[in-house]
Amino acid sequence: MECLLVDVRERELTIKGQEILTSDKVAVRVSILVQFCVTDPKAAIHTVESFEDRLYTDVQLAARRSLASMTLEEILTNRNRLSEDILSDVKESAMAYGVTIRRADVKDLIFPGNLQEIMNRVLAAERNSQAQLVEARTRAEVEQIEAESRAEVTRREADADAQARRVRTQVATEAVQAQAAAEARAYDERVKAAKTLEEHPALLRLAELETLRELAENANARLYLGFDREGFGCHSAEFHRNDLPPGE
Repeated sequence: MECLLVDVRERELTIKGQEILTSDKVAVRVSILVQFCVTDPKAAIHTVESFEDRLYTDVQLAARRSLASMTLEEILTNRNRLSEDILSDVKESAMAYGVTIRRADVKDLIFPGNLQEIMNRVLAAERNSQAQLVEARTRAEVEQIEAESRAEVTRREADADAQARRVRTQVATEAVQAQAAAEARAYDERVKAAKTLEEHPALLRLAELETLRELAENANARLYLGFDREGFGCHSAEFHRNDLPPGE
């Protein structure tokens, strides 16, 4: 009886430098890294002559089929599709000879020299375009913020002006009301004074004497006294201040 040892630990297999034509006839070289393990040692030994060689071939053919169905642009923009295609294509067939594939990833993707240069230029142009786009967006955002700030300042200034106008209007209204109230009180005082003088003529006479006293202190004041014809009693007194100096 022959006893064979089979390593069931997880291992890696690299398919190197496969040159494949894409659907748009661009030759690319691809290297693929496969992580696998033997889950059925009996099938791995008896189903195929060498499960590692078979896995290598299956992955290689799956990569060719996947790349042949993709354009260069699709490969550049969606490299995960290539890995997913290889895994889905080989996983089931590998199970038939006792191998389970954990992952199948594109390790390297190499293009022809002139195409690589063109791609580098395209990538540089894209990066420059993205930088310009970011700069334009940033500038637009800054301008928008500045415009909003100016609008806010204008709004606040308008609110402040409106508030100031309301305050001035209120102050003017209160001043008019206060003046009217003062005039009304002054009128009431005059009315009360007139009523008091009417009720008490002696007060009016006292007021006249006080006025005469003040005039007597001014040398330029002229008094005109009237007497009745029947006697020398003073009937009335008139005084004028037309000849007084200004301010007197």
